[in-house]
Amino acid sequence: MLRCPCSAFSCFDFLIGNRNSRAVNFDPLSPSRLQSGPQLPAFTDGRKSISSQFLGATTGIGSIRARQFQANCCRTSVSRRQTERSDEWPNDMEVSENLNGSLESRTENEEFLKDDDKGALFVQWFRGSWPYIQGYRSCTFVLVISGEVVADRSKIDGILQDILLLHGLGIKLVIIPGTHVQIDELLTERGHQPRYAGAYRITDPEALAASMEAAGRVRLALEARLSRGPSIPILRRHGDTDRWHEVSVASGNFLAAKRRGVVNGIDFGATGEVKRIDTMRIKETLESNSIVILSNLGYSSTGEVLNCNTYEVATACAVALQADKMICLLDGPLLDDDCRLVRFMTLLEADKLIRERASESPAAADYVKAVAGQAYIQSLGLNGVSVGATEKNGKPGGLGIRTSYDANPGSRNGNKGTGTGFAIGGEERKSRLHGYLSELTAAVFVCRNGVRRVHILDTSVQGALLLELYTRDGIGTMVSSDSYEGTRPAKVGDVYGIMELLKPLEESGILVNRPRKQLEEEVPNYTVVERDGSIIACAALFPFTAERCGEVAAFAVAPECRGNGQGDTLLAYIEKKAMHMNLDRLFLLTTRTADWFVHRGFSECTVEYLPEQRRKRINFARGAKYYMKQLTRDGN
Repeated sequence: MLRCPCSAFSCFDFLIGNRNSRAVNFDPLSPSRLQSGPQLPAFTDGRKSISSQFLGATTGIGSIRARQFQANCCRTSVSRRQTERSDEWPNDMEVSENLNGSLESRTENEEFLKDDDKGALFVQWFRGSWPYIQGYRSCTFVLVISGEVVADRSKIDGILQDILLLHGLGIKLVIIPGTHVQIDELLTERGHQPRYAGAYRITDPEALAASMEAAGRVRLALEARLSRGPSIPILRRHGDTDRWHEVSVASGNFLAAKRRGVVNGIDFGATGEVKRIDTMRIKETLESNSIVILSNLGYSSTGEVLNCNTYEVATACAVALQADKMICLLDGPLLDDDCRLVRFMTLLEADKLIRERASESPAAADYVKAVAGQAYIQSLGLNGVSVGATEKNGKPGGLGIRTSYDANPGSRNGNKGTGTGFAIGGEERKSRLHGYLSELTAAVFVCRNGVRRVHILDTSVQGALLLELYTRDGIGTMVSSDSYEGTRPAKVGDVYGIMELLKPLEESGILVNRPRKQLEEEVPNYTVVERDGSIIACAALFPFTAERCGEVAAFAVAPECRGNGQGDTLLAYIEKKAMHMNLDRLFLLTTRTADWFVHRGFSECTVEYLPEQRRKRINFARGAKYYMKQLTRDGN
C-alpha cells in the first residue's frame, strides 16, 4: 500500500471518488452514536441534496474519461487502474449517443446553459459551503507546503491565491514552506553534493549557506505573492479605491532550536532540532489578522542559525498550537497498492499500516520507535539502525529518532510550546520508494498528539484546498483521530434523512414506497452510515425469530458515495447484527439489484423459503425475486 506516487490522470479519481473509509467498529446493538468533529457543524439535509446535485453535474465527463485512460506508473511497473463505480459503465455506443445528444441540446440552449445553469450551480455550491465557512471561522490551520510544490510556479500561485481566500474567510493560517529542493539545486550549482542521513540533511558550511539563501528567497517570494489583492478596477467598480485588501504577513524568530550533534557517528553540522515554538507570539500575530510564515531555520541560545527539518517544524508547531487541522500540500496523491486514492483513514488504521511497514521503511521505523514501548521495538528487531535506513554508500542512515516523543505536547495556555515534532525526509522521501508513506507517518504523529484531523492533498488538482475544505467528500486523503464516518443504529431524528435517501429509489420502482409514519414505527430496525452529520447509506433488518431468519430491506447508498465500499460495510454490519440476534440466515426481495447481492453470497430461492408471516404481505404484482444467504459464524 502507498507505493505508487504517480499522479498521472489522478484528477479523474478525485472527480468520481468519495472518501473510501472503513466504518468504525461499533457494537451493532450499542446505542452509541457517531460524534462529528467539533470544528464542523452537522450538515443539514438540504446541504446533502445540494452537494449531490453539484457533484452529479460536474463529474459526468470525468466519469466517462476515467474508464478509458490507463497509464503506467512513472516509477514502478504497476498498472495505473482508475477508480470505478460499482454500477455498470455505459458501452462506447451509448457514450457516443449520449454525448451527441448532449451536444445537440447544448447548441439549442447555449445561452441558457451559459448563464442560468452556471449561475444556479454556483449558488447551490456556495450555499452548500456555508456549514464549512461557519465551522472553520477562527480555526487555526497549519499548512506545510512541500519543496516540490514551492518550486513549481504553476502550482504555488494558485495555492497562495486560495490561502488568501481562506484568510479572508476568517481562518488563522501558519504556513511552513519546504526548501529542500531549492537547497539541493543551489548545492548542485555550486559543485557540492547534497548529503542526508536518515530524515535529516547533513548541514556543512556550504549547505548552511544554501539553506539560508533558499529560506530567504522562498519567504520573500511568499510574502510578495500573499500581499496581492483584487485588481483596482474591480474595487473602483464598487466605489472604493483604498488598498484595504492588503494582507499582513509576519515571520520572525518563533522557532528555538538546538544542534542535532553527532548521531551514530555522523556529525550533522549545523542541522538543528526543534527545541521550542513560541506559541504565545504566534497566537498574538494570528489574532492581529496576520498570516504567519514559519521558516525551517531556527535560532539557538548562542545566536547560531540552524537548519531544521521542515516536517519536524510543522508537526511541532501543529502540536504546540493544538491546531484544528494540519494540511500537507504535496506534488502527488496518496495511493494504495492498486493505485487508487486513499480517501480516509482512521488513526488506528493508519497506525496499523505504518507498523506493518516498519521493517522496510525508515520513516515507519522512526515512527514505531517514537511512539511504541521498548518491548514492541525489540519484538520487531528495530533496535539500532532499522532495515533500509542506510545511505546508498552503505553507511548507517542516522535515523531521525528524537528522545521524549511520548512527552506531553505542552500546555495549551503556556507561552512556549515545547512539544517535539516528527522529522521525515532524506533519501527515502526523495526516491518515493514507499510513495507518500513518510507524510502519512507525520500525519499520524500529530493526530496522536491532539490535532484532530490531517489532510494530505495533491496540488496537481486545481483548487485542491478549496475542494477539500468546502465540499463534503473532499478530494484528498484525511487522517482523523475523531469519528468522521461510521455505522450506527438509526434514531427517530434520522427519519427525514432516510426518506431523502430512499425517495429516488422508490420513484424509480427499485424500492417499495414507505410512508413517513411507517418509517417512524420501523426506525429501531434501521441502521445508517453517517458521514460528518449526513446520512449516506441505510438498511433495515426485520427479524423473524421463530424461523431464525431476517429480512434485509430498504438498502440504499447515496449516489455520490457508491462504488467505494459503503454498501459492503453496511451489509457486513447487518450480518453481524443478525448473528448477534441468533439468526441463521438472511433473505431479501429485489427487482433490479440481484447481481450486487449475489456477488456477496446471496442465492436465489423460492417463495416457500420465506417465513409464512412475510409471504402474506408480498405484493406479487411487483414480480420481485427472492434471495437468501446462510450466515456463518467464525470458527464454524
